[in-house]
Amino acid sequence: MTTPINSKNFFKQACIFESSLIGIALALGWAGDINPFASLYFSETAFFHGIIATLPIFVIFLVLYQLNLKPLVKIRTLLLDMLGPILHRYHWSDLLILASIAGISEEILFRGVIQPWMESSWGMLTGLIVSSLLFGLVHAVTLLYFLLAALVSVYLGLLLDIETSRNLLIPIVTHGLYDFLAFLVIAHTYRRLNKTDTHHE
Repeated sequence: MTTPINSKNFFKQACIFESSLIGIALALGWAGDINPFASLYFSETAFFHGIIATLPIFVIFLVLYQLNLKPLVKIRTLLLDMLGPILHRYHWSDLLILASIAGISEEILFRGVIQPWMESSWGMLTGLIVSSLLFGLVHAVTLLYFLLAALVSVYLGLLLDIETSRNLLIPIVTHGLYDFLAFLVIAHTYRRLNKTDTHHE
């Protein structure tokens, strides 16, 4: 069984780690002469698009989460073993804060800096693919998870340009909301299984 993450100071440490990605984005942006916030601006339409764009990938997550195929069961078990004992202890508002920070910081890094940097060198398609492969690598707890994360990254990268002008807010909202909903599902599953185990003891 996978060793769960140490719950002591998890929320604070996770928020600090995710926030530190913005610093990395600024450093890479300086090196590549890219402003990480150049395509980030608020609009109600972009915010709405970000919410709507969450639905397809969350539905896919729910379907894959329920399937009993061995590679998917392995991922589900890893998530429950590592995150379940932690996430179920926190209020939904804490999970929303953590998911929001993750969505903001990771999108500023990958979609605000890395993707446009790759695009400037190799074109839009190659930039999208390379940045998505990098995104998958940093989330690679298993080979399948790497592939799924890379595909999600492609989706988020495409969301940058669904409006007439590029807007980083759309993938930020989608990423943050997706993480929040996934956190809730993992926490709920862990609580349910824990109650079942307790009942049978």
